Amino acid sequence: MTPLMKRLAWGAGALVVLVYAIEGGEYGTSDLLTQRDRHTALARNVGVLEADVDSMRAELKAVTSDPVRLERMAREEWGMVRGEKELLYRMRTDTARVP
Repeated sequence: MTPLMKRLAWGAGALVVLVYAIEGGEYGTSDLLTQRDRHTALARNVGVLEADVDSMRAELKAVTSDPVRLERMAREEWGMVRGEKELLYRMRTDTARVP
């Protein structure tokens, strides 16, 4: 082997070792970038879910502490009425005909 060939072989070997040191193994550069992107997406999802939980807690507090709101919900969602004075009719808006 000529000295030039030895230098090229050592250079190629050093390059292979350098590439393996950067990209090889379980946590290479591309894996770390993928994990960073996934972490960002999950953190964004956590923020959205925390906002949902806060709005649900506010809704629960409003329903349990505000009798006017509770009555309105009972009328709108379940068709309930108050006392004997009022009648509430729920009209069907189905366009399908019943035989």
